[in-house]
Amino acid sequence: MIEKISTVILSPQERLKKLLAMYLGELSDFDLLDDCSDLSETYNIVSSLSKAVLIVDLVTLSDKYFDFISRVTSDCPNCRVVAIFENPTIEAIVRIMRAGAKEVLSSPVIKTEFVDVLQKFKEQLNDDSKKVNRCRMISVFSNKGGIGKTSIASNLALELAKTTKENVALIDLNFQLGDITTFMDLKPSFNISYMLKNLDKLNSDFMLSTLEKYKDTSLYVLADPPYFKQAEDISPKQIIKLFEILKETFSYIVVDTDNTFDGKTITALDNSDMIFLVSIVNLPALRNCQRCLDLFSKLGYDDEKVQIVINRYMENDEIKAEDVEKLLNKEIYWKIPNNYFALMAAINKGILLSEMNASSNVAKSYRELAIHVADTIHRQKLIKKIISNSLDNLNNILRG
Repeated sequence: MIEKISTVILSPQERLKKLLAMYLGELSDFDLLDDCSDLSETYNIVSSLSKAVLIVDLVTLSDKYFDFISRVTSDCPNCRVVAIFENPTIEAIVRIMRAGAKEVLSSPVIKTEFVDVLQKFKEQLNDDSKKVNRCRMISVFSNKGGIGKTSIASNLALELAKTTKENVALIDLNFQLGDITTFMDLKPSFNISYMLKNLDKLNSDFMLSTLEKYKDTSLYVLADPPYFKQAEDISPKQIIKLFEILKETFSYIVVDTDNTFDGKTITALDNSDMIFLVSIVNLPALRNCQRCLDLFSKLGYDDEKVQIVINRYMENDEIKAEDVEKLLNKEIYWKIPNNYFALMAAINKGILLSEMNASSNVAKSYRELAIHVADTIHRQKLIKKIISNSLDNLNNILRG
């Protein structure tokens, strides 16, 4: 018999608590605990539970609530937090989810939305979610070397781990000259060649215990082979199988691809949800980028899958962002600012940018990029709902 999921409501509003208690009373898999109003008391209760759902009513966007949510989600991996906030803006949603809340509901709470959220939490906490693959795979690609592809893959992967607090895999698919371990000062015991030759042994527990974990984060690194010869017999079929296993284990996979269109690179691109096509703002690089876009179109990749990321961007460049978009006939997805000194200082110390200088413009850009690509489906739905409601209100005013 599956254990019921303990549910705690943290709110000063009696009316809201009664409403949520009524909704929960119709769900047999959830057990509502006594009311809580004190943050310290709530933390002690939640941290003592084997699995729990914490509902936090954000009366105000106070730092103490964000710190509290962050502490709970960090210390209690088997607790899911849903935040309730009246008329949340997009900025508020981003901030709430950055703190660690998995879902945001607008107040007044709609029963169907509330039940859907709890059913999703039930799947996750009871491991039923393994039946549905929720992993998102992002490949970082450029057919031109030396423009910062590895730096983007590494820093994006770390920020995804920090932002989502979920397990993220960073894969070095540069089988000849991979740099990820150098960027992160890692000396892994296992590499991708070993994994591919032992696919029959691989499962989630094995992956989490053998992949190199980056410091005290939820980022796991799968390094390139140390010797050229180890990569010779690796086939695309092996790589597909490896990705399938990784997708069962990790919420996000970031792949630093080779800059050639060989079998393993195409395999990674085919299996990716998003491809970040990286360029810098000069004509040779942009021409290469244009050729890549043409090839991706022939491979059948849609516009949403392939996104342009401009690295080392400077606002006062002779070639402007509008010129780039006109040349490529495609909008730029993200611009990472140029900061040579911050980047080289981090590389030379073997650490990533957020640890070297978290306040730098480039470190901030990576944090915002991670938030932008994080798989927060509910947040996207809520944003659409906010926009839709705003349009409805506008139409009502015009009709009135």
